[in-house]
Amino acid sequence: MKKIEAIIKPFKLEDVKDALSEVGIQGLTVTEVKGFGRQKGHTEIYRGSEYTVDFLPKVKLEIVVDDDEVEAVSKAIVDTANTGKIGDGKVFVIPVEEAIRIRTGETGVEAIEASQA
Repeated sequence: MKKIEAIIKPFKLEDVKDALSEVGIQGLTVTEVKGFGRQKGHTEIYRGSEYTVDFLPKVKLEIVVDDDEVEAVSKAIVDTANTGKIGDGKVFVIPVEEAIRIRTGETGVEAIEASQA
């Protein structure tokens, strides 16, 4: 199993969610985050004063998938979140040792698959 973490621009969330649904992903966790990379933020003027916005709003997606789904899921995120501009984000793939569904006690891949009950 792998955990895919993606940092994307907030306005791309719905498009990415739809693309993930098309490749069979039925669950994900979304967190509103702030950060910066090579963009290094930007300056804005508020009430006549200029100030630097160091941390830009982003959205973090977390999805745990079976190993054979990693490529399709990663590709769906990259293809959909890409605007061609700096700050589009990153995708990280991290090994997951174990998953346990709290309600049933199912472990491994069974814990991350959609349940019928």
